[in-house]
Amino acid sequence: MTKMIAVALLLASSLYAQAHDYTLGSLKINHPWARATAPGAAAGGGFLKIDNSGAADRLVSAQADVSSVVELHTMMMEGNVMRMSKLERGIDLPAGQSVALQPGGLHIMFIDLKAPLKEGDKFPLKLKFEKAGEITVDVHVAALGAAAPAANAEPAMSHMHQH
Repeated sequence: MTKMIAVALLLASSLYAQAHDYTLGSLKINHPWARATAPGAAAGGGFLKIDNSGAADRLVSAQADVSSVVELHTMMMEGNVMRMSKLERGIDLPAGQSVALQPGGLHIMFIDLKAPLKEGDKFPLKLKFEKAGEITVDVHVAALGAAAPAANAEPAMSHMHQH
């Protein structure tokens, strides 16, 4: 009985992981997520990983109804100060490489939030690529201050990808 429960849990987590990956041409968008925000917070961050198995492309914009403005940003250290800046040209996706949008680096910024992002919620995010076109993905909201979504804490087998 314990084995059956373990197998059922593994299958359920594997299905969740697969359901949270999206494919658009040669681009695979993995685990879109955002951090929960404190009440009254004006902005939030969104994160994901893009695997590009084809020609070079670029993420040029993102759009979501959770905020008035959505921008592509980067963070970098300048001396002892962490600076965030908008990427006017978007985010390059080199051929045959993966690009991670993650806390402390490249990310999607939700500015002028209409309501706090609450842990456990999800919302649609439209991503526009220079060559591949557009796709809408579901962004899952992780805990306030999360380094990665709970989905990334699943058993290793659920993250095996077929090529």
